[in-house]
Amino acid sequence: MNINVLMQQAQKMQRDLEKAQKELNSTKFEFDSAGGAIHISIYGNRKIEKIEIDKDAINPEDKEMLEDMIKIAVNEAIEKIDKENEKIQSKLTNGMKMPF
Repeated sequence: MNINVLMQQAQKMQRDLEKAQKELNSTKFEFDSAGGAIHISIYGNRKIEKIEIDKDAINPEDKEMLEDMIKIAVNEAIEKIDKENEKIQSKLTNGMKMPF
């Protein structure tokens, strides 16, 4: 195969990946956690837009539980975004692992 053709294919793949990454970064994801007590709006670039907490989940006597619920919810949201990113990269690279 011609090296120029390979370079063109690699450049196209890179452009496609960059475009897909920009789309993912600007996509807003909505997640519920802790039985719906925590709602997170987060963009694909992992910037949180909003966290909503059901008033029934707020117990001044159990601050640690609320902190744990928020931490779990944020981690779940990030994990789902990471999986979406992996799907996009796998689709565009035909399953090849990229070093970025």
